[in-house]
Amino acid sequence: MRVRVLDLPDNTRGALWIILGCVMFSAMTTVVKLLGGSFDSFQLAFFRALFGLFAVMPFFFRFGLGVVRTRRLGLQLIRAVCGACAMLCGFYAITHLPLADAVSISYARALFIIPLAVLFLGEVVRLRRWTATAVGFVGVIIMLRPGGEIEPATLVAVLGAFLVATVTIMIKKLSTTESPESMLFYFGAVSSVVALGPALLVWRTPTLAELSFLMAIGALGAAGQYCIIRAYRIGEATALLPFDYTRLLFAGAIGFLLFAEIPDNWTVTGAIIVVAATLYIGIREARLGRKVRPSQPAIDPAAVPRD
Repeated sequence: MRVRVLDLPDNTRGALWIILGCVMFSAMTTVVKLLGGSFDSFQLAFFRALFGLFAVMPFFFRFGLGVVRTRRLGLQLIRAVCGACAMLCGFYAITHLPLADAVSISYARALFIIPLAVLFLGEVVRLRRWTATAVGFVGVIIMLRPGGEIEPATLVAVLGAFLVATVTIMIKKLSTTESPESMLFYFGAVSSVVALGPALLVWRTPTLAELSFLMAIGALGAAGQYCIIRAYRIGEATALLPFDYTRLLFAGAIGFLLFAEIPDNWTVTGAIIVVAATLYIGIREARLGRKVRPSQPAIDPAAVPRD
């Protein structure tokens, strides 16, 4: 007996969207990793931003110049610059670290969101979430390999996670007055300009074949973000959040099969701690989000920017 996807429970369909999104993001990071030997990460980030901007163009045909209207231009620009810097850090980490390491550290963004939400959104965080945040940071420190030599790319990855958390807080601020289309437009336009400067310093003109792969980076990133948004619109965050960590499994498998990368004990131990801590925080945030006033929304996993 055939089972129609639309007949499945909402959480099941949401989980399928989440997994598909993780596949898209994993494919994108794989292409970035493959091209990392031929192109600098700055140039890769520029093409990701540029083709991401192209993806916003259809909004002009639908909404006209209303897409660029904003009541908070300053915050829009700051958010876009921080997002561009986060993307630069993320791509640098992907091209200089094993995939499993880069992806594991990126999940630390949820840990940074907690103190930032307290400082800038006025959210109340109680002892259990503070404890989970502290435990999660222990996992990050373990992945930094204490007592040994710390790779600069690892610190860049941590900085990228912090910037993603900062962008998430700004998105929450902007979402009270700004449309999603305007935020997408300003991010695409500003990040393209920000990434262009560093890209020109290391520019290498791509061949037509390479250009197709560069376009794929933008397309896969946009498709992955679409899948994540669809997932959280359909299902409950508490039910879907665990499936977001399938990206770690994909990263580990791809790193082993394509790049002969084997995560060491530091990475595995730290990743387990970070995943456990952020999973607890995410589920608790989603549950508390039902009780939070509209003026102070809880962090929505769908609002967290991906690479």
